[in-house]
Amino acid sequence: MTKLNEKEIIDLFYSNLLEKNKTQFQIRDDVSVLSFKDLKKNKIRPSNSSNIIIKCDMLVESTDVVKQMKIWQIARKSIVSAVSDMSAKGIKPPYFSLLSLAIPSFWTKNKIKNLILGFEKASKEFGIVFLGGDTNESKELVIDCTLIGFLDSTSNSIPLRNNAKAGDIVITSGEFGYTSAGLKILLLNLKAIPSFKKQAISRILLPKPNQKFGTLLGKYFSSSIDSSDGLGISLYELAKQSKVDFYVDDIPFPTGLIEFAKNNSLDIYDLIFNGGEEYEILATINPSNLQKVNFLAKKFHLPIFVIGKAMIGSGNVFVKYDNKLELFHERKKIEKRKDYFLLENKGFLHFS
Repeated sequence: MTKLNEKEIIDLFYSNLLEKNKTQFQIRDDVSVLSFKDLKKNKIRPSNSSNIIIKCDMLVESTDVVKQMKIWQIARKSIVSAVSDMSAKGIKPPYFSLLSLAIPSFWTKNKIKNLILGFEKASKEFGIVFLGGDTNESKELVIDCTLIGFLDSTSNSIPLRNNAKAGDIVITSGEFGYTSAGLKILLLNLKAIPSFKKQAISRILLPKPNQKFGTLLGKYFSSSIDSSDGLGISLYELAKQSKVDFYVDDIPFPTGLIEFAKNNSLDIYDLIFNGGEEYEILATINPSNLQKVNFLAKKFHLPIFVIGKAMIGSGNVFVKYDNKLELFHERKKIEKRKDYFLLENKGFLHFS
């Protein structure tokens, strides 16, 4: 049950994680150096027209971690959040990373080794080279991950949140509802059939961002966002920034979600739209690109769901009324199109 001081923790990270990357100028100093040789070695060809893409994401133990998670899973999740955002913008690996860690003083050497194991798994899974970082002491675990990626010189831009156009098709990379169900199963011990329960819990403990969906299809996105704050709030974010309305008429949700909602007297729309942490990609595409996108998705065995359409509007999201989903809540249909209702704009937000 050995405890470590700051220097010993840093030694452990360098010997088990950082030195394995063998970057050209990886040094134990106050700064980390990323050389052009490192980039070329990782098949990145920087030019005057290249763009550096930077993303940081913070995990706080008390708000972002369920007690059932193992330490290596926590470390991996802290990387998943940033990878998901990079992927939503079509940024391909390798990524380069700096980590800032606040670790409780009572943590043992074994716990820290398990933390490093999670970073190692993420490195191999998502194509990440760790360069260095910082450590500090705190009352709970806090991990801040900074990812650096590169937009190749053939791409002029990334798909921004404000570029959806009326007529665009709305697509997603996966189904929604597993994570909100999984959290309720873990936190409230709600009942679920074994197969659904296993999948739902897995989405919480081992979230899987759809990295290839973004890196292979991203160049066709007119706008995009990752859904980690919930499908509903993500739809609203794109609609409001782009000044269009979304009409969602085909909601992707997993088999077993309706039964789970019925058995536990839950609102299925709330499970689908307001869960968060799915790490799916939500995007819009021009209809002229749909055939190309479907071809690539089929070629690389990527799930793709067409869920609706963007129309002239002012930032609202409307969802098609479905009798079989009206569990315990009655939605007020809108007057102009009586088969749709206005989706409530809510999801997970810190400090809310």
